[in-house]
Order: sequence, then C-alpha cells, then structure tokens
Amino acid sequence: MRDREVAKRLEFTDYFHAKRDLVRRTAYLLCGDWHLADDLAQITFVRLAAAWDRVREPAALDAFTRTCLIRVYLNETRRMWRRRENPAAAPPDSGVGDHAERIDVRVGIVAAMKTLPPRQRATLVCRFYQGLDVAQTAEVLGCSTGTVKSQTARALATLRGLLDVELDVPPMHEVIP
Repeated sequence: MRDREVAKRLEFTDYFHAKRDLVRRTAYLLCGDWHLADDLAQITFVRLAAAWDRVREPAALDAFTRTCLIRVYLNETRRMWRRRENPAAAPPDSGVGDHAERIDVRVGIVAAMKTLPPRQRATLVCRFYQGLDVAQTAEVLGCSTGTVKSQTARALATLRGLLDVELDVPPMHEVIP
C-alpha cells in the first residue's frame, strides 16, 4: 500500500515538473499578469493533485489539466477583489535590439488580449495557443460549439480593431514563447 502511494506521488511530481512551465505560460496568456499566472498554475496543480488518484487514463492528463486551468481562470475573474487596473498605461521603453519588432508585436498582442472579456480570452488561448479545434474548446469551456465560434469571431474582431491590422492568426506559441 505504501509503495503504491509513493509511486503515485512520484508520478505526480514527474508530471508537474514536465508541465509546470507550459501551464504557467498558458495561464499568463489567459490573465496577462505573471503573478496571477503563478497563482492560477498553483491552484490548477493543487486540484490536479487532489484528483490524481481518480485519474484512470494517463493520456487524458493534459486535457484534464487544461480544463482545470481554464475553469480556475474563469472562476478567479469572477472574484471582485481580483479585478484591478493596469498600473502602467503603456509598457516602458526598452532598448532596440535585433528582435525589437517581434517584441513590439508580442507586447501589442498581450496588451490587446488584456482588454478582452475572460471567456473570449480563454477561447482564443484554447483555439490558437493550445491548437484545439472548436469541439475540443467547447468541451474545455463547457459550452456549445456555436458559442466557441461566436466568441472567437468577436474576440478576433476586437483584436483587429485594437491592433489595426489584418490578423492571419498565427499560432500564439509562435508569437509568445
């Protein structure tokens, strides 16, 4: 009995070390704040640890973790004390380097994403960062495929207006590592 518990803990520890950075980056895309992203990732892994013994299909762990993260994010955005103003109106000027244009695009996208409502942000992150299709996104968000399509269309229209560009919508992992 003890050996099984130790083995389960080691499995969770290995999974945590393998996925923590990905979960944290995804959380950042959702909330736009590294400190809150750390909190979201931590809550997600706490929930995963609590459910670890009930996991029957190891292949479903990534989907379960993704669903936990999205739901934790949506729950946290409903809390009034979490809502706060962005203290800096514009990002500070940085030195010009070889990747200055790419960094400007990244900063612009992150700033524009912060203006989107939570469900639209979650939809874009699922669709374009995590590469889920409409049905998978609907399952993660717990809504219909039509809702995913409309949320995606509204979010992209808002981003197009804010960024004043025609979005070809590259995968976000190419823009935000």
